Amino acid sequence: MHVEFTGRVIEWRGPSPFYFAAVPEEQAADIREVAAMATYGWGAAPVETRIGEMAFTTSLFPRDGGYLLPLMNAVRQPQGLSAGDDVTVRMTVRL
Repeated sequence: MHVEFTGRVIEWRGPSPFYFAAVPEEQAADIREVAAMATYGWGAAPVETRIGEMAFTTSLFPRDGGYLLPLMNAVRQPQGLSAGDDVTVRMTVRL
């Protein structure tokens, strides 16, 4: 399943800061339809992702009925992304 969206970069401050892109509700609803086939536990769904020229593999985290895409520093920093920025994401949910 292929998904493309523009989402806001958010910062979660726990023991250390983490950054995520929030998946918009419309795309989250589409992902929920196939997530049961893709998840490997607690609702996380594996994805292959591209932001700009950077491609990486990660998993979507379920959160409040939607999903958050983790943005590792190795992806976020070279592209100058920080909290509050909008980012365009292309990804494939791996079934």
